[in-house]
Amino acid sequence: MRRLNPNANPPAQDVSATSVSSVTATVLVVDDSPTETRILFNTLTKAGYRVETAANGEEGVDAARRLHPDVILMDVIMPVLNGFQATRILRGDVETADIPIIMVTTKDMKTDRTWGLRQGANDYLVKPVDRQLLLERIRILLGA
Repeated sequence: MRRLNPNANPPAQDVSATSVSSVTATVLVVDDSPTETRILFNTLTKAGYRVETAANGEEGVDAARRLHPDVILMDVIMPVLNGFQATRILRGDVETADIPIIMVTTKDMKTDRTWGLRQGANDYLVKPVDRQLLLERIRILLGA
């Protein structure tokens, strides 16, 4: 499993110029906030990604199993199943275990970051997320 440096928050280079036609990956955004979902949706679609959404951890797990996205952006604080629980479930399922997961959350304590990575997340970013940094991390996880 590819894991990015959980403590790194370097300035990202501009990846927004990526050709829309060359980016075909699907990103599943799992977040209960309509505002955060809209921000992520707009950022990702402008960068050329296909975006699917889920409003809580349970819906996220179901969507991941159904859609097999290329990357999942997972909030932590959500109803029904939180992001830590959903990530643990996805990592335990042979069908979804290899899908890269980036936790995108307001929980910015070092213990939260450590716990998220222990649950199986590949990366952990704190909201508000720098748009360029997010796109760079997705690109890295996709191996581009």
